[in-house]
Amino acid sequence: MARGIAMITKLLIANRGEIACRVMKTAKSLGIQTVAVYSDADIHARHVQMADEAVCLGAAPSKDSYLKASDIIDHAKRLGVDAIHPGYGFLSENAGFATACEDNNIIFVGPPASAIEAMGSKSAAKHIMEKAGVPLVPGYHGDDQSPAVLKKAADDMGYPVLLKAAAGGGGKGMRQVWSEEEFSHALDAAKRESMASFGDDHMLVEKYLTRPRHVEFQVFCDKHGNGVYLFERDCSVQRRHQKIIEEAPAPNMSQQTREKMGEAALLAAKAINYVGAGTVEFLLDEDDSFYFMEMNTRLQVEHPVTEMITGEDLVHWQLLVAEGNVLPKSQEDLTLTGHAFEARIYAEDPDNDFLPATGRLALLKPPQESDVVRVDTGVVQGDEVTVYYDPMIAKLVVWGANRDIALKRLLSALGDYHISGLTTNIDFLMRVAGSKPFINAELTTTFVDKHSELLFTKKEKDLATLLPTMAMSALASRETVDTQRQSPWDTAGSWRANMAYRESMVLRIDDIEHNVTVSHTPRTNDNDTATFTVSYASGTSTISGYIDGQTFIAIADGTRTRYSYSRNDNTFGLFSQSAYFHFDVITPDLGDDASESDEANLTAPMNGTVVATLVAVGEKVKKGTPIMIMEAMKMEHSISAPSDGAVSEFFFSSGELVDGGATLLAFDKTDEEA
Repeated sequence: MARGIAMITKLLIANRGEIACRVMKTAKSLGIQTVAVYSDADIHARHVQMADEAVCLGAAPSKDSYLKASDIIDHAKRLGVDAIHPGYGFLSENAGFATACEDNNIIFVGPPASAIEAMGSKSAAKHIMEKAGVPLVPGYHGDDQSPAVLKKAADDMGYPVLLKAAAGGGGKGMRQVWSEEEFSHALDAAKRESMASFGDDHMLVEKYLTRPRHVEFQVFCDKHGNGVYLFERDCSVQRRHQKIIEEAPAPNMSQQTREKMGEAALLAAKAINYVGAGTVEFLLDEDDSFYFMEMNTRLQVEHPVTEMITGEDLVHWQLLVAEGNVLPKSQEDLTLTGHAFEARIYAEDPDNDFLPATGRLALLKPPQESDVVRVDTGVVQGDEVTVYYDPMIAKLVVWGANRDIALKRLLSALGDYHISGLTTNIDFLMRVAGSKPFINAELTTTFVDKHSELLFTKKEKDLATLLPTMAMSALASRETVDTQRQSPWDTAGSWRANMAYRESMVLRIDDIEHNVTVSHTPRTNDNDTATFTVSYASGTSTISGYIDGQTFIAIADGTRTRYSYSRNDNTFGLFSQSAYFHFDVITPDLGDDASESDEANLTAPMNGTVVATLVAVGEKVKKGTPIMIMEAMKMEHSISAPSDGAVSEFFFSSGELVDGGATLLAFDKTDEEA
């Protein structure tokens, strides 16, 4: 270690979830003591359990806990902390927090406050990059924020345009505008979301490129003037302007383009005297021209794919640089080997506009980790995913010698990732990764929209296999099983293994009910395998099986299939490499015969907060008019009029928490619609 370099022996991680766990993993490997911070909602969280010490910051909302910068500084001083790692999100790009650390002789594991300030405003960043000679997308980045000026800039540029929060990130405060008629409504929504997320509604207007790729470069700089880029990541596959699957390196990129973009990324970093880990994001067009979008002055969510292809620990690099060391490697020393993917596992419903989901992780069974399969997570089975924080459950990262091998591993690992208790995007991720356009690397930022028909069409379920399997697992689960191997003929009711038995049940899959009859086939002696005959509308199947812990083994027509299994009351989950489904067991007289009504459109689609009511009570509106805005996990959702008519009463006011499924308002149709 060089003379005069500070040594980090105790590190506070000012974050939560998987990134807090990720930072602690490296810190512990280096012999550094760790301190966690947590909210009331996270008292039993994984990052709290991992840390050597932990302190509570306050109530569940971020503003009352993870954003309380002064409290974090006070705890750090009291506990003798040498350094604070901010992770990503929360205070990671807060220049005031970085300054406060410095003022209190605490190392901030990140760039200097001046660099954060320079890149914290997208409009200011554009001016800096323009002076530095970094190519920019045409757009308006001015201080005059009057709606008329912003709209004129969009009109002059030509549609489509992209509205972006100047202080934003993570897709918050961002809207695509495809026509002049949409502009005012989109501007209002983007400004409102930006103010809620960042306390700032300053907007940029940029020309929207219709077929670009989102390619970003990982840069690293030290305090001695050295800088390198650790190659690139392609993050084009997104929803709501947030990334779904990232990969490194970017497919079909020439070495010449890689070097040009890498040098431009370093030019951007040096223009603001950058120190530490940063990411420079570009739009890469079809003709290999590229344009600066923004620079994230922190470690990125998707940094593991870079670690996989370079073999470097970027958190270790961060700590070394923060201590004052020179970079561990020069540009010539860095190598790019193989290919890596990261899939973000979210609690959300892709088939319902990616609305965030909440609930308890009744089953959480990730794939087996190895040198080529990595899972970064901050939760364990039994944890709650709440409305207060980002709904990410984990990051699944795989590596292969080439893209084809890595993609096969990704699909296999996704098939082995089994979660029950709430809705996740795993099935959607498999549809994306297994789609022909993705396999062929036909990547653009409009990938999901362009291939929506392909990605949002679910495979038709094979009821001949599913119904017998479901019925069998429901019978086998009638008693709680821990480690003892149980069979349904050992646990079901008052019937006996060598006597005839028949019962009826109703299985509900995707809101469709299926009547089945289960008949037990008597055994001729104790050594025979007991079997069941399951009859349903389109056929009959013979099956046997048993539950062992959280595994269900089904044996049908000589084929043995292993499923991960979960049960929550009368809701069941069964998961295998090729099947992933939930179902309910209900009695025949409890079927839901309710017909569809417009009221379904006026219920809360998720747990969340009412942001605004957009019309007055009694005001006449047209079908499809937005009438209320809800927000959950920092994402907005618009409630629209189900028909022509008027709101007769709002049941919730701005700022109130609402449970998913609650009726939000009363709506009267016009006489013509009634």
